[in-house]
Amino acid sequence: MNLIQTLEKEAVEAFAASKDIPDFRAGDTLKIGVRVVEGERVRTQNFEGVCIARTNRGMGSNFTVRKISFGEGVERVFPLYSPNIESITVVRR
Repeated sequence: MNLIQTLEKEAVEAFAASKDIPDFRAGDTLKIGVRVVEGERVRTQNFEGVCIARTNRGMGSNFTVRKISFGEGVERVFPLYSPNIESITVVRR
């Protein structure tokens, strides 16, 4: 492994030790708790939908979740190792 891959691997291991990331894949229904900052206040907003894609690229890993909100399809891409994601829960496999 080269130096960049080694550093990325160490960063992923350090992040995984501090947060619990469940094993999920495309097709699973997820509930993601996202930290939202509004001025001085910080709150957690839940986003629940079906995971339609997942890419594994070290620290650049992300996943796409799709839900139907008021008859409109909404897709959102989440970085897997983002500090703004407070929790990931698998609702249904």
